[in-house]
Amino acid sequence: MRKNNKESQSNRAKDQLFKQFQAKIGVQFADEKLLKQAFTHSSYVNEHRKKPFEDNERLEFLGDAVLELTVSQFLFKKYPLMSEGELTKLRAAIVCEPSLVSFANELSFGQLILLGKGEEMTGGRERPALLADVFEAFIGALYLDKGIETVIGFLEMNVYPKINAGAFSHVMDFKSQLQELIQRDGNGTLEYRILQEIGPAHNREFVSVVTLNGVELGEGTGRSKKEAEQHAAQMALQKLKTQENR
Repeated sequence: MRKNNKESQSNRAKDQLFKQFQAKIGVQFADEKLLKQAFTHSSYVNEHRKKPFEDNERLEFLGDAVLELTVSQFLFKKYPLMSEGELTKLRAAIVCEPSLVSFANELSFGQLILLGKGEEMTGGRERPALLADVFEAFIGALYLDKGIETVIGFLEMNVYPKINAGAFSHVMDFKSQLQELIQRDGNGTLEYRILQEIGPAHNREFVSVVTLNGVELGEGTGRSKKEAEQHAAQMALQKLKTQENR
C-alpha cells in the first residue's frame, strides 16, 4: 500500500510539472498522453509492462523529420544567397546532438523525463543522447497535436533567436557571413576584386579586396582567389564588428 501511495504522489508531482511546462511554453496539449509519451523512455515502459505506456522512439523518428523541415525552411528564407552546401552545413550544426541537448536543457526537459530506476541511477536524466532524443520526440508530439505552425511558433521562441544571434556562425564561411550582415543592415552592394597576383605560377599568392559601395572594408591574401576573398571578408567582418562595438 505504501508503495502505491508513493507512486501515486510521484505521478501527481509529475502531472503538475507537465502542467507548468505547458504554461511555460504557452501551449496546451489537446492530448496530454501524447505529451507524456514524448518524455517516456523505453526503460520506464519496461518497468511498467502491466500499464499501457508507450515510449518516445516513434515520436523521435517523426520529430527528427519535422525539425529538419522547419529549420530548413527558416534557413532557406533567411539566407537567400547561401549555397545548398552551406545551408546543409548550417542545418547540421543546428540539429546536431549538442545543440538539441542545449535546447532541451534550457527548457528543463530533464526533470520531465519518465525513466526506469536503473536508467535513473546511472544518470540517464542528464545523458546527452537521451536529452536530444526527447527534444526530437517532443517536436514530433507537438506536430501531431497542434500542427506545423505551432511547431514553428515554438522554434521562433526557443531556437531561431539563437540562429539570428549568430550562435552557429562558426560553420558559415566568411563571405556568407559578411553578405548576410550587409543584407541585414541594407547597406548596399559588396564587390570583390583581385588587386595583385604575386610569385610564379606554381607558387602564386593572390591579394583580394572587398568593398562596399566603393569603400574598402578588408584586404586578404591566399593561395587561390577564393581563399584570398575569404580572408578579405574575414578582415571586413572584424572591422565592422569592431565599429559596432564602439
